[in-house]
Amino acid sequence: MSIRYHVESGVATLELARPEKKNALTLAMYSALAGHLESAARDDAVRAVLIAGQPGIFTAGNDLHDFLQSPDLTADAPQIRFMLTLAGMEKPVVAAVTGAAVGIGVTMLLHCDLVYLADDARLSMPFVSLGLVPEFASSLLLPLWAGQARASEKILLGLPFGAEEALAMGLASAVLPAAGVLAHARAMAARFNALPPGAVRESKRLLRRAQA
Repeated sequence: MSIRYHVESGVATLELARPEKKNALTLAMYSALAGHLESAARDDAVRAVLIAGQPGIFTAGNDLHDFLQSPDLTADAPQIRFMLTLAGMEKPVVAAVTGAAVGIGVTMLLHCDLVYLADDARLSMPFVSLGLVPEFASSLLLPLWAGQARASEKILLGLPFGAEEALAMGLASAVLPAAGVLAHARAMAARFNALPPGAVRESKRLLRRAQA
């Protein structure tokens, strides 16, 4: 199974678990991610969602071989369903990132509420070099946080950047030693158990509206 899902102490954890392929995302993985997010949204026992990869790798992005088998991006395509579900989550979403986050691996972080990066994290958005354009509002959100010039460098040239630069750009909540990132992210996600869910939900809505 390439996506592992479990709920513990109010936190629903989605773990990207395809390390032999550097967690490259297949259509089946997108479908599983969307389904688990939908389950977490319906489950009253879930107060926050945590997305994590494997030690040393968040995700290498799309599995291009798999992606080319079904290139049509219809409204019900698995990757579209996943991103729409993630962007529409009313519950807080926390990300724990170690190692590489490529393409969609960066884009999904822009739709999370709290992002914790390992000091070894390496992010890149190589869309243009692959003959593609940025996905799911990344060309809108990145300039809002990082500024037009810096966003242009990352998107147009696809230049990789490290955790400290990501923090300075506003993409991350904190940078931590790699060994402690997951535990810290899980602890922060668990803090939502002590907060009124209605107030959290409405505050997240207001924060997201500010980006519109």
